[in-house]
Amino acid sequence: RQTGFAMLASGSVQEVMDLGGIAHLAAIKSSVPFLHFFDGFRTSHELQKIEVMEYEDFAKLVDHEAVERFRNSSLNSEHPVTKGTAQNPDIYFQGAEASNIYYDRVPDIVNDYMKEINKITGRDYKPFNYVGHPEAERIIIAMGSVTDTIEETVEYLVKRGEKVGAIKVRLYRPFSAKYFFDVMPKTVKKIAVLDRTKEKGSVGEPLYLDVKNIFFDRKEEVVIVGGRYGLASKDTTPSQILAVYENLKQEEPKDRFTIGIIDDVTHTSLEIKEEITTEPGDRVRCKFWGFGSDGTVGANKQAIKIIGDNTDMYAQAYFSYDSKKSGGVTISHLRFGKSPIKSTYLISEADFISCSKQSYLHQYDVLKGLKKGGTFLLNTIWEGEELERNLPAKVKKYIYENEINFYTINATKIASEIGLGGRTNMIMQAAFFKLANIIPVEEAVGYLKKSIKEEYGAKGDD
Repeated sequence: RQTGFAMLASGSVQEVMDLGGIAHLAAIKSSVPFLHFFDGFRTSHELQKIEVMEYEDFAKLVDHEAVERFRNSSLNSEHPVTKGTAQNPDIYFQGAEASNIYYDRVPDIVNDYMKEINKITGRDYKPFNYVGHPEAERIIIAMGSVTDTIEETVEYLVKRGEKVGAIKVRLYRPFSAKYFFDVMPKTVKKIAVLDRTKEKGSVGEPLYLDVKNIFFDRKEEVVIVGGRYGLASKDTTPSQILAVYENLKQEEPKDRFTIGIIDDVTHTSLEIKEEITTEPGDRVRCKFWGFGSDGTVGANKQAIKIIGDNTDMYAQAYFSYDSKKSGGVTISHLRFGKSPIKSTYLISEADFISCSKQSYLHQYDVLKGLKKGGTFLLNTIWEGEELERNLPAKVKKYIYENEINFYTINATKIASEIGLGGRTNMIMQAAFFKLANIIPVEEAVGYLKKSIKEEYGAKGDD
């Protein structure tokens, strides 16, 4: 935060596309370097169907005079100058303060470019974006991928009659009080600021302190508390966000709290009193349990691309691994729907679950979250009486009580017979398309064959 970079935060894959251009354009016009950042793994490793902006659209927005000024001030052998040497106390301080005027202009420049991008995309970007009830009394302020989870939770709670909202931080540095208060409802009484970091020994985390600071000399009497979430990519769910809003209902809300963990040592965590599901009812959610290097993750990436590229459905994929990756457990989380997907958290309630390794039934709670009437596909060498004998009792009980559609396939045997060795991924993928019925299986097989040819065609038809 002390490097002098302006900082622009994206909360989703779509925003990375849209705000990336704004970072470049604003850096050129303002002469201030920009750091465009987003969450590692949760955003950087998520596959998502998005709308792409064309370079021609960006080109129309470039300030060519600013580009020319930049080039003229760059190092040139025809006009040699000395740059980058040590600056002594007699001049360094003055030079550092002289740059203030550049940073003062940044928020307006970013806002102007956001307006231009809004015209092109039809989306709404501001240095700070507000979502929620127009007369909200309790709001959350955050940045990064959690903002989509918060927005989804806010929409759910507003439908229940709650006066809640959220402010998404886009322009983190320079932090503009002007644009912040432009969007914050005048009715707000309590604020929770969420930081995805912990600064040990400090009186608060960075975003929390920024928000506290801009309220310092204002007349509004607003209660502001801070919380931490998501360290080391810890999953953050709507139920946890609900706990934050419930905390704000208290006469004296808990400060310096945590969500996503049970802190039984220093007792900072908020209790989850209600589990909620905020996703649209028409969304299809699938989980795939795989074995690191068995090709499950690669096959699911392919499935997302097939459905995303060949249908009007939105698609999202995220993959969680244990620390071993190759040879460890992999869980693929896939979502499909008719509307943009803002669920930036792991699937807890699935329509379809696939398991590529039969031993996982004894090691993990594979069926946890599979909804009533859902589909379970198991890759196993067990058949008939052997399947009956080896299937754990808790799995049988869950299948019976929840009316699960249970299918088995010996993908290992099929893969061996057709020369794929131990890689069962393509067999399981074909079975998924058949059972999930997201697109007609005949079409899916055609797309599969096409993708295989594109991927491996250079090695010959054999």
